[in-house]
Amino acid sequence: MYKFTKITASIGPQSETPDVLMGLIHSGANAVRLNFSHDTGDVQGDKIDSVRKISSELNMPVAIIIDLQGPKHRIGDFETDGHYKLVVGQKFTFDNDRRPGNSRRVCLPHDDVLQSLHIGDRVLLNDGKIEMRVSDVKPGAVTTTVVRGNEIWSRRGFNLPDTLIDTPVLTPKDIQDLEYAITKDPDFVAVSFVQRASDIESVRDFITARTSKPIKIIAKIERPQALDDLHDIIAASDAVMVARGDLAIEIPFEQVPSISRKIIRMCRSMNRPVIMATQMLASMVESEFPTRAEISDVATSAYLRVDSTMTSEETTVGINPILAIETMSKILSFADMDTIANPYDWSDIDCGADNDWSRSVVSMVRLNKSPAIVVFDMDGNTSVEIACRRPDVPIISVCGSEIVANQLCLSRGVIPIYNPELFGMRDAFGAAHACGINFGDIVIVDDRKISLRTLV
Repeated sequence: MYKFTKITASIGPQSETPDVLMGLIHSGANAVRLNFSHDTGDVQGDKIDSVRKISSELNMPVAIIIDLQGPKHRIGDFETDGHYKLVVGQKFTFDNDRRPGNSRRVCLPHDDVLQSLHIGDRVLLNDGKIEMRVSDVKPGAVTTTVVRGNEIWSRRGFNLPDTLIDTPVLTPKDIQDLEYAITKDPDFVAVSFVQRASDIESVRDFITARTSKPIKIIAKIERPQALDDLHDIIAASDAVMVARGDLAIEIPFEQVPSISRKIIRMCRSMNRPVIMATQMLASMVESEFPTRAEISDVATSAYLRVDSTMTSEETTVGINPILAIETMSKILSFADMDTIANPYDWSDIDCGADNDWSRSVVSMVRLNKSPAIVVFDMDGNTSVEIACRRPDVPIISVCGSEIVANQLCLSRGVIPIYNPELFGMRDAFGAAHACGINFGDIVIVDDRKISLRTLV
């Protein structure tokens, strides 16, 4: 059964061997995500080499996504056993004193954060289990009042949902990681903790100054400040990830579904692929079966017509990464074929006049009951625009460039073919036959010129 919705598989200790990587791709993974928060550049580079080798052996494009750690902030260390009890209502201070902390204070080794906090701002630790509110601000220190939580540990990360942090989106670690990653020719770079469109622009400037390869940028939406500048962030990016993990900490969790829908609709209208991420099959970290709620979450993402769903811990540290991908593939395949849930209609998406030509493509498919669309695509943009209209037939994209074919692995319903000969000859029939389509009137798009030809 053909799967329109793509799968992005995160790679980690349980999935980094060539055999498991091969299994993930065979089972339905269209893209792999390498989290540069973990492992050194050369270790990640070995994984990239393995994926490229497997992709070549299978003659199957696979997108490689480099996920930068971004400005992930952590508190310092505590004395003795590294943790202390908290009492609701007590005062607790974060400061720039590098000495070990105690039950009343701890170092916050980020001057930009200390300078950005204001009275009333929330400080969340341990994935939101601890909540404090700033009650006093002094040079080099902020005092908070404990609102929720009972134990604080050394080196825990924290979130600041109310605070715009005046810090570069690329940390020194990110710069080092990205310098190395660019030498390995990734297809996408995912930028963490984006707050404004200028964050994406600065990363693009960094990349274009170092390579002529058309590496694309994914904006991870995980901060409330990004929601305030959402339109411009999407416009500045090449794709978007709905990073529900940190997003559900920094905004009220009950708002995450509706905000996710808003992001998806906006991405579709602006011709940007969108990835749904975080805890989609989280129980499969330890179990061979998903929960009913997880099945519904994956299927609902397909019903919302995202371009890709994503695994995280399920395939990085889970007991059976290949089974997790097989499970997700089965759910998506059935959901994608559910015509009741996926009516052929764009009336709820305002795509603008600029997309009239791509609507025409999909209208021609519908009127002629075409089995497929064949696109000859130089840069991938034509295929992405058609894919964002969500036709219910495959988009066979013939590419003359390997990186373009890889990047189209992230777009819903696109079957990328890297074949310079087919591309040069504009052999639409050869491309259709290669994908098992042997009859019907196929719609052909070449340089945005639309034609209809009958397969013979």
